[in-house]
Amino acid sequence: MQDTNLMVQMSPGAQSSAADQENDAPRVVPRNLSNREKAAVVVRLLLNEGADIPLEELPDLLQEQLTHQLGQMGLVDRVTLAAVAQEFADALDGVGLSFPHGLAGALDAVNGKIAPATAARLRKVAGVRQIGDPWQRLREVSAENLAEMARAESTEVAAVMLSKLETAKAAQLLGHLPGPTARRITYAVSKTANVTPEAVERIGWSLAAQLDQRPEPAFRDGPGERVGAILNQSAAATRDGLLTALDEEDADFANTVRQSIFIFSHVPSRIQPRDIPAILRSVDQPILVTALAGASTDEDLATVEFLLANVSSRMADNLREEMAERGKVKQSDTEDAMSQVVAAIRALLDEGAITLVETEEAEE
Repeated sequence: MQDTNLMVQMSPGAQSSAADQENDAPRVVPRNLSNREKAAVVVRLLLNEGADIPLEELPDLLQEQLTHQLGQMGLVDRVTLAAVAQEFADALDGVGLSFPHGLAGALDAVNGKIAPATAARLRKVAGVRQIGDPWQRLREVSAENLAEMARAESTEVAAVMLSKLETAKAAQLLGHLPGPTARRITYAVSKTANVTPEAVERIGWSLAAQLDQRPEPAFRDGPGERVGAILNQSAAATRDGLLTALDEEDADFANTVRQSIFIFSHVPSRIQPRDIPAILRSVDQPILVTALAGASTDEDLATVEFLLANVSSRMADNLREEMAERGKVKQSDTEDAMSQVVAAIRALLDEGAITLVETEEAEE
């Protein structure tokens, strides 16, 4: 209480003197840092906050300079830290757009948006990318194409490639290789313990450069798939005659074509029973009745029974009545109707609404 009275009774001059002493206290001002030092402060601050900064995408020289600068900074006071953070935040607020680094980065940004031939030509001009992770691009390549690259490389390089892929992708790659080759590469993985990061990176750049040198194919589908798609829409007599001729010319190619063909008689072995209602709903009723009523071969009749067995009994009875009323159907009309049923199945497959049973699963 006495202390309070003393403060109340303190003369204005005494109070003014105390305020002057506070004002005379030394003020802490931010240190004058270079841009490199400021970058080190920002990086350290972000790392402390748990941010995931892709520093590996910087050129090697900048990564080295940043690391050296981090080791030289020592202590930074709070005022300097706050000033650098504010300057960094102001700089971010002023950014309108951020463009990719160089031609290679621009190609990644417009991937899938420009013509494949143009992209391939520009990648050749860009050459091997000097920033980023080449293995990320290689992981996006199909397992079949990676297997082709592995067969062309030495066993040691193929072993490094196998080690850098995700487990599932590596297993797929091995599945596309001949048994002896796959065993040699798998064994060579045991010898990669002492491979340096620099060597792994050089291998990645070399393999990525091969992707840039590969010509862009004119057709997305393989020859067998293209011929199979054509024969899907052909009359049965034409299809059978062409397959017989292909057997005589090139049995392997004929087998590839057969694997790509999907016709009405394949429905029981390639379509899930649960997908039948969706398929029948997507076909016009007159077309469906014509296809069902016109079936004459054992395979086509088996498809009819498969379709009717996997819909409601009421719908199956209605279809049987309409088939009886339809009477005899010309072969050309039957084949045209069956082709439209298959086209409806293809459309559902393209939409992802249904999936085909793989040939191996169907055989089992």
